[in-house]
Amino acid sequence: MHTQTHFLSLPSPRTSTFRSPSKPSFPIPTLNPNQFRASSFSSQFNLSLSTTKLLSPPMAAAMAVPSNSNISLQSELTDDDLVRFADVANQLADAAGVVIRKFFRNKFDIVDKDDLSPVTIADRTAEESMVAILMEKFPSHAIFGEENGWRCKEKHSDYVWVLDPIDGTKSFITGKPLFGTLIALLYKGQPILGIINQPILEERWIGIVGRRTTLNGQEVSTRSCAALSQAYLYTTSPHLFAGAAEDAFIRVRNKVKVPLYGCDCYAYALLASGFVDLVIESGLKPYDFLALIPVIKGAGGSISDWAGKELCWEASPESHPAGFNVVAAGDAKLHQQAVESLEWQ
Repeated sequence: MHTQTHFLSLPSPRTSTFRSPSKPSFPIPTLNPNQFRASSFSSQFNLSLSTTKLLSPPMAAAMAVPSNSNISLQSELTDDDLVRFADVANQLADAAGVVIRKFFRNKFDIVDKDDLSPVTIADRTAEESMVAILMEKFPSHAIFGEENGWRCKEKHSDYVWVLDPIDGTKSFITGKPLFGTLIALLYKGQPILGIINQPILEERWIGIVGRRTTLNGQEVSTRSCAALSQAYLYTTSPHLFAGAAEDAFIRVRNKVKVPLYGCDCYAYALLASGFVDLVIESGLKPYDFLALIPVIKGAGGSISDWAGKELCWEASPESHPAGFNVVAAGDAKLHQQAVESLEWQ
């Protein structure tokens, strides 16, 4: 088991007091990026692209055909670039994990945001811990976090880090360790790196454009399942669908072998590791899905919107994250069947 020796100097979560009827207001401490140097946990995941395999023809055949833009972007990025980005991304995951473990299954207040979704001091402080590292390591890169939006000296950057400190806050506040920290790096609008990190179970999936996805340093892959009738389907909750989206989801749910609920981003991680066949969700924000794209594709899976189109989002100071409908599958044939059954235009 990993032992972490660096902790934030934070007010005790048992005595922290904050409550607001509208805007969250938390006592966010001043953060020193030196507190979040790579730990022994991070060293398990340090990526050496000299030993990380490029996608082999069998895996590439199982994946959705990459767009020309993705092929072009790969040619613009060196292995050294990707190693450096992966190393810093691991540091971000470590830093967020320090904060999250401190508060998990502890007592703290919960505030509802304007959209009525919950937020805690753990969400806000975990995001700030990652921002502190990025501002030191890549001061010219932009950052778009779930809690604080756009941060950059300029109005544009080729590189944008998109952060969701706790994807699955409801799971977190109820003590269920199936939430995750999502970290994405966009280059010219395309996700080139994604991390799904579960800090309680100490599981970390890393996807990098053109490379195989790994879980704790070991390569993973999706499993074959070419028929909806044999598929295990996950969604966070059936109550998150409404109107035509609910009808579309039910069309697929009624065709699968087993519908399952309640994993947030962890369902996509299970799909990448070959334990789940299909994930369908509605109303996801960009910080909920951008990190998933390299992870799913690098494991041999397919991920798109409900019409089968590539998921993309333009980050800027004026960006207002909208809701996206997302479908991911481990098998390309299953993905196509799901899209056809959703009947979404």
